[in-house]
Amino acid sequence: MRRTARLLTGTALAVAAAGLATAPVYAAGAGTLEVYPSSVAPGGQVTVNTAACGDDATAEGDASAVGAGRFTLAPSTHEQDAIGQFEVPESAQPGTYEIVATCAEGGKRVTGDLVVTMAATRQQVYPRGSVKTGVGGALGPDPVQTAAGVAALAVAAAGGTWLLHRRARGDGI
Repeated sequence: MRRTARLLTGTALAVAAAGLATAPVYAAGAGTLEVYPSSVAPGGQVTVNTAACGDDATAEGDASAVGAGRFTLAPSTHEQDAIGQFEVPESAQPGTYEIVATCAEGGKRVTGDLVVTMAATRQQVYPRGSVKTGVGGALGPDPVQTAAGVAALAVAAAGGTWLLHRRARGDGI
C-alpha cells in the first residue's frame, strides 16, 4: 500500500512540476513584445515580434521613445507572430527604451525593452605579429632580419650544392 501511495504521489508531483514549468513559457511568448537584437548601436536595424495579437492580426508599433517613430507589425508565417522593423536614429542616446505595440483587433498593448549602446558590436580582430613562444620562435616582422635569414639560407644551399657537385665529379672532399 505504501509503495502505491509513493508512486502516485511522485507521479502527481512530476505532473504538477511539468505544468508549472511550461505555463510561464506560454504566457511570456503570448503577451510580450520580443525585440531583436535587444541591444543595438545608433543607426542599427531592430526587428520586433509578438504573438499577442493572434493569427493573421496586425499591430501598430511605437518606437518614439528612442526617436524612431511609428511602424507597422504585419502577420507572418513564423508561429503566427506579427513582425515589424524600425531603424534606431543616429541621434539616439545610450539607455533603455520601451517599445510598444498595440494590436489592431482588441487594442491589446504589449511592450518590450531596447537597450541603445554607445558603440556598435565588436568586429572580428585578426591576429598579427610573431608568436612569443619563449624558446626560439619566429623572427618577427622585421624585414632586415628576414632578409638576413634568407641570405644565410641561400649561401648554405649554394655551398651544399657546390660540395655535392665536387664530390660527384670525383675531386674529393
